[in-house]
Amino acid sequence: MILPMKTTISERLEQQMAFLVEVEKLKAIYRQNMVTDLSRHENSAEHSWHVALMAMILADNAADPGVDPIQAMKMLILHDIVEIDAGDVSLYDVQGNIEKEEREDRAAERIFGLLPADQKNECIALWKEFDERKTPTALFAAALDNMQPVVNHYVSGGYGIKNRDLKTRQIIEKKQFIAEASPELWSFTHKTIMQSEEAGFYSPD
Repeated sequence: MILPMKTTISERLEQQMAFLVEVEKLKAIYRQNMVTDLSRHENSAEHSWHVALMAMILADNAADPGVDPIQAMKMLILHDIVEIDAGDVSLYDVQGNIEKEEREDRAAERIFGLLPADQKNECIALWKEFDERKTPTALFAAALDNMQPVVNHYVSGGYGIKNRDLKTRQIIEKKQFIAEASPELWSFTHKTIMQSEEAGFYSPD
């Protein structure tokens, strides 16, 4: 039996699909880090998927038992969508980080503004919570977001960052907050940082 097709599409669905089509552009925002076979740079959509998966797999390492892995996954899926307009800026790029917050705020308003009002408000609230790191779940999500590039640098042989002349001290200063979210994950991250230094990917002080 062939069911009759519905001929009307709700405004809500139109808005939802407009957003979902727009965020396809995140697949074309490339990061410095390489995929591990070194064939190309990773894109921000891949990064977001990877860190969301980390939240699912590594949730039992959170220092705070109140961390909600599903909420963390939502934050991580959303956290880089603003890069469609604002671009991906390295944590260590002083010039590029000037007015970054303003650029990302404008991007969030435009992109999440494509959604119905209730979903727009939910997404912006999650995005801001992640950025502020004030809740245990947001701190844990941010820790994973900061851990992933360190691991990538090591397993990809430092290819994505060889032209950056990054110092071990710089990396530790930016990443040591991970210990607040998870001492175990910080121990792993710190070990990886030191392995990268030994391999010549970061410069010792």
